[in-house]
Amino acid sequence: MPTATTSPHTAALARLGHALSDPTRASVLLALREAPAYPSDLADALGVSRQVMSNQLACLRGCGLVQAVPDGRRVWYRLADPHLTPALNELMRVVLYVEPGCCAGESCTCA
Repeated sequence: MPTATTSPHTAALARLGHALSDPTRASVLLALREAPAYPSDLADALGVSRQVMSNQLACLRGCGLVQAVPDGRRVWYRLADPHLTPALNELMRVVLYVEPGCCAGESCTCA
């Protein structure tokens, strides 16, 4: 039986949609499902500036999707809820169902 949809559910889903609407933010979420990371490492891995990464992480924090964890003078980031990892994995399966050719061969852009 489906869970009743409430206004907070709708708002939370809209925040997730907003977060996923930007390729950099989506890439950050997909990277963080693998392991927590420092912003500089995320910026290097995704090929964006540290300022861009800072802005994207601020947006993801504002959406309630990531948490900043102090580590001495540095801060690393992780997904805010353990349910996000399987949810993102399921969303990737949906993407592959809707767009089956997106992961064909070496030109795959889904990872």
